[in-house]
Amino acid sequence: MSNDIYIDPTAVIDPDVEIGSGTKIWHFSHILSGSRIGERCSIGQNVMIGPNVRIGNGCKIQNNVSIYSGVMLEDDVFCGPSMVFTNVLFPRAHVSRKDEFLPTLVRRGASIGANATIVCGHVIGAYAMVGAGSVVTHDVTAHALVTGAPARPVGWVSRSGDKLGPDLVCPRSGERYVLRNGELSLCEV
Repeated sequence: MSNDIYIDPTAVIDPDVEIGSGTKIWHFSHILSGSRIGERCSIGQNVMIGPNVRIGNGCKIQNNVSIYSGVMLEDDVFCGPSMVFTNVLFPRAHVSRKDEFLPTLVRRGASIGANATIVCGHVIGAYAMVGAGSVVTHDVTAHALVTGAPARPVGWVSRSGDKLGPDLVCPRSGERYVLRNGELSLCEV
């Protein structure tokens, strides 16, 4: 580990953990063995990561989030406070299901709002936005804005997270998007 990492004295870092430069890990967080955290990440208070979890560069994980084995965050992912990743579909306290963990992938630049739940086994597309309190039970298309329980598409968002109007032009950056076959992508000029 490099010396430009901040780890609060109350945080617990298990052996065999990699933490990228510029990352900050705050109060009462626990990083379990085999986990890899990229550069310039912010890990909030009371966050649990691992074991064997991969977190990309530039991710921001707010307070009270647990990221279990099987979850992978690509670069620049935002996880809102108290959002939840599940790891099995049909949990029971008296039945061990560790061999049934399903992978969950959150693609580059996606944002997950506070108190949202991501049911395991799904992909959150690049730059998608999951609204606060939503329950994701299916894959989320890149750039989709989804809300509700279960989460349903209600619009599109740009790479900067701004809601797109019918013209599919980002009000912040001016980037233009194109919709083809139900998928949104940046318009190449």
